[in-house]
Amino acid sequence: MPAVDAVCEAAADGRDPVQALGWLGRARAKSGAGLSETLHDLAAMYRVVQAVGGVDLAVAVPHVVDVDGVPTRLVRAAALGWADVTSSEIASSRVVDEMTGLTTVGYLRTRLGEVYRSAQVAGRAIEDRHVLVLLAVDLSRTGGWTRLVPILMAAEAMRTVFDGGETLAQIGPSVAAVLCRRDELLPLRTKRVRRLATELLSADPDAARAGPVRVWLERLPTSYPGACDLLAHLGR
Repeated sequence: MPAVDAVCEAAADGRDPVQALGWLGRARAKSGAGLSETLHDLAAMYRVVQAVGGVDLAVAVPHVVDVDGVPTRLVRAAALGWADVTSSEIASSRVVDEMTGLTTVGYLRTRLGEVYRSAQVAGRAIEDRHVLVLLAVDLSRTGGWTRLVPILMAAEAMRTVFDGGETLAQIGPSVAAVLCRRDELLPLRTKRVRRLATELLSADPDAARAGPVRVWLERLPTSYPGACDLLAHLGR
């Protein structure tokens, strides 16, 4: 493994192996190794290098036989490298907001990319095929944790009305969106989601102070980059 070679070369040359150990941690994470396995690999590497070449990767640290014997700064380097990869993978794989149950804006961008490519292949204008339904709640009169309740109510209304496989996403603290096809039922569903969200908010004491629910249709731009810019603007 190149990362292992880099650690050994750093030690043999008398260089600080911290940077190479970070590379090792990242490489082990990418291969699917857990943190415990990665740190035990580190301890085993010390043992082998010391036995074969007399090179002390720990720089004047006695013979290392377990993870607890590895200096903290070197364990930290490998662990942080491992964590860099795993935290990035977790962030990139998360597509659903755990609180609202709506997908993330990142997932909505992915879906938009798919529908733009589909429209291009079909030779159809994107605005003739799909549209964004936006729902926003005024939170200016709410505070603290009660600011979370209105968007939860709005999410429930959206899931109830748009239950046919549409992409529902939260794109801002008080704004949610639905990516759906244009059809003859769209005006009726738009009115229904506004009415249901309003009813849910008014019935909950923690959400009743929120401002009126706004629901509107947002025409998609002609290009995918334009759509991404639109989401960023709407989510502010």
